[in-house]
Amino acid sequence: MPTETQADKKPRRARAKTPTAAAVVPAAPAVPLPAMPQQGQARAVIDAVLPQVDAGRFAVKRVVGEALAVTAHVFTDGHDKVRARLCWRKEGADAAQGWQETEMQPEGNDVWSASCAPDAQGRWRYTVCAWVDHFQSWRAELLRRVDLADILIAARVGAELVRQASERAQGEDRTRLASLADNLRNRAEQAGRATIAEIDSVSLEVASIKAAALSDDLALLADRWPDRSHAVWWSAEGLPLVVDRERAAFSSWYEMFPRSAALEEGRHGTFKDVQARLPYVAEMGFDVLYLPPIHPIGRARRKGRNNTLVAQDGDVGSPWAIGADEGGHKDVLPALGTPQDFRDLVRAANALGIELALDIAFQCAPDHPYVKAHPDWFRKRPDGSVQYAENPPKKYQDIYPFDFETEDWRAMWLELKSVFDHWIGEGVRIFRVDNPHTKAFAFWEWVITAIKAEHPDVLFLAEAFTRPKVMHRLAKLGFSQSYTYFTWRNNRHELMEYFEELAHGPGADYYRPNAWPNTPDILNEHLHDGPRSIFMSRLVLAATLSASYGIYGPPYELLQGEPREPGSEEYRDSEKYQVRHWGELTLEREDSIAGFIATVNRIRKEHVALQSNSSLRFFDTSNPYLIAYAKRDAQGRNAVLTVVNIDATFTQSGWVHLDAAWLGAEGGGFVAEDLLTGQSFDWQDGGNFVMLVPSQMPAHVIKIRGNA
Repeated sequence: MPTETQADKKPRRARAKTPTAAAVVPAAPAVPLPAMPQQGQARAVIDAVLPQVDAGRFAVKRVVGEALAVTAHVFTDGHDKVRARLCWRKEGADAAQGWQETEMQPEGNDVWSASCAPDAQGRWRYTVCAWVDHFQSWRAELLRRVDLADILIAARVGAELVRQASERAQGEDRTRLASLADNLRNRAEQAGRATIAEIDSVSLEVASIKAAALSDDLALLADRWPDRSHAVWWSAEGLPLVVDRERAAFSSWYEMFPRSAALEEGRHGTFKDVQARLPYVAEMGFDVLYLPPIHPIGRARRKGRNNTLVAQDGDVGSPWAIGADEGGHKDVLPALGTPQDFRDLVRAANALGIELALDIAFQCAPDHPYVKAHPDWFRKRPDGSVQYAENPPKKYQDIYPFDFETEDWRAMWLELKSVFDHWIGEGVRIFRVDNPHTKAFAFWEWVITAIKAEHPDVLFLAEAFTRPKVMHRLAKLGFSQSYTYFTWRNNRHELMEYFEELAHGPGADYYRPNAWPNTPDILNEHLHDGPRSIFMSRLVLAATLSASYGIYGPPYELLQGEPREPGSEEYRDSEKYQVRHWGELTLEREDSIAGFIATVNRIRKEHVALQSNSSLRFFDTSNPYLIAYAKRDAQGRNAVLTVVNIDATFTQSGWVHLDAAWLGAEGGGFVAEDLLTGQSFDWQDGGNFVMLVPSQMPAHVIKIRGNA
């Protein structure tokens, strides 16, 4: 064996010594386990609940008695059966009262549905609960079993499930379930002890046991007392729902300037003059009378006629320039009358089925008492003067906007809320809010929530002609209704696209449209010196496409369409800056369409189909100047079809392609009764010829009357 030379010698690695127990280095700590769920035995899954607005951040809206249709995506692992229930309750109600519930039905592909109809105004909550139902799972398995032994074993399992249901049951159900459980178990045990010689009779008995176990009576009884010990909830507190009174969803508005209500030319109108006009408004079928601001009007920087910068002697100024020595937002312009006169007007309107809506414009004239008492509520310019309102190139020198970034914002918010409180105390329950998009969103959410908590019947209309997302945000924050872009939607494609979005788009659960063909601020070019037919067709479109609509009168029914200058949307000699005289107002005036308006409003009130937007459906026409659409009630029994010639000058004709079954006409043929003219036509499924002459009648509003 060779010996190791000195040159071969290398340093040897030290042999590791076995460490003693005390010397062992601790291992790195393991990754902490995730927290276990509180309900590890809960196997049902609720993957979605619809509708909801921004993941429940804002409330879905309905009116009293209107169905809230809810869908949920519900499933579980494996092949067990699940059940789900829609649950709802009034917000703030005694928790001991619990949730009202209704069973959800499977629609296929793990989608479940149910509806509820809250019966009172206010804020509600709704949610979905689901669970694995062992009785239904057992029943589904038993249905598939054919082996005698398997059936008998399954019957004994079922008997135990029925017995457990009896322990949850109350009253007579408890006794019946216990008896059924004993009977099912005893029969299964007895059949299981049978001999081979008795096989034929056993087969018959097993078949009888299976039939009894699968009986509908047993299923209905057991289903009333399910085991929900492992139920899951979409949300324990529920999703928000605001339930308003009916007028939030269906209303007809008429706007009138009180100062122009006098019968005698040259006299400033009063509340008493408006009261004298109430029968006329009622005859036209309007249920909301909206008044522009009725407060003292500022004298500093008052605007003159046609929005001139310098007022002349006798110029009355803009009602939206609020506040003067006589008071501010809680006071009335002395020329209109007294607070008692206003209260009398409210009562007289209510007696005729009309509600008074008041304009709330949170802005001040330079001589408003707020400007002197709270100068820090307004934004200052570099020279120390208050910044007046601007919307370049427009300037409103007679209006100071509030500064919602003021350090004293809390006091300002409370004071502004007190304006609503004051007029609610005077009997007003509807407010049209001027330019809400120019005030802080947080303020609107707070003030509307606070007011509706005290007065759930109060309604708010947002006058916000601005960007779509801003308009939708205001609706989410609590505004009951919202103005629309209807005024600027004139051709068939624009109208169809826009109202399809309003009726069926993502905002349908919270954005309630209110369509206006005109306002004191907006005289669309479509109406400029237009013929009678354009005023009629635009009214029919507004009143039948939207469940809520309004007109600014008397200019609308008197066919006033003269702009301040070509291309302007301002009226010449606008009531915003001067008193106008309209003379005697009746339905029979030859230069008026008041009688036609009364007919349209009567049709709206007599046909439930027109009182909602959710069923709106458009139909194809062969002529782009004809637009056709229909609405129907929830039961599909009342359908109203509207066809409008949107060409104000020329006769238009073409084919309207209808779905008779959708309209509720069985067999394909039906009688089309024109509610505007009284004419009747025999129509059918598919194409029907229409010709509309603007100078005679630019529209059909048709009731479907059974089979032709």
